[in-house]
Amino acid sequence: MQRTKISLSLLGALMLFCSCDRQRVFDEYKSLDGKWNKDSIVSFEFEQKDTVSKYNLFVNIRDNNSYPYNNLFLIVQMQEPGTRVVKVDTLEYQMANPDGSLLGDGFSDIKESKLWYKEKVNFPKPGKYKVSIQQAVRQGGKVPGVQELEGITDVGFRIESIE
Repeated sequence: MQRTKISLSLLGALMLFCSCDRQRVFDEYKSLDGKWNKDSIVSFEFEQKDTVSKYNLFVNIRDNNSYPYNNLFLIVQMQEPGTRVVKVDTLEYQMANPDGSLLGDGFSDIKESKLWYKEKVNFPKPGKYKVSIQQAVRQGGKVPGVQELEGITDVGFRIESIE
């Protein structure tokens, strides 16, 4: 009996130790209702004190089989603390294989994609940063954007330290 308790305790400690994510500096998700309106901006705020180290930045997307497109277009803005300076990037990501099956990780119909936003970035000022993400998907041959983008369940933002 005592041996079983010790074994279970060691197994629990091992799982906890192995599941630690040492690179993660910031990792947050915002849930959507399975649809992402083109006017809906998903925002994340984080405090950054280190202005020397380099970081990798990611946009994380969880989507399901209702996602009807091959690609995803995003407009991502980053605002520095204490300024109105906003850096704006328009990004395109492949979300599905040519056969329509979703890319990303996951065992069910929900897939998670970790999409590169910026690589080896340092933050020039200490303080609170704000990142805003908006979908900008358009149907082929049409000018107006897709009003309600189906199949997106969550949008996340992640910062990893470079070790």
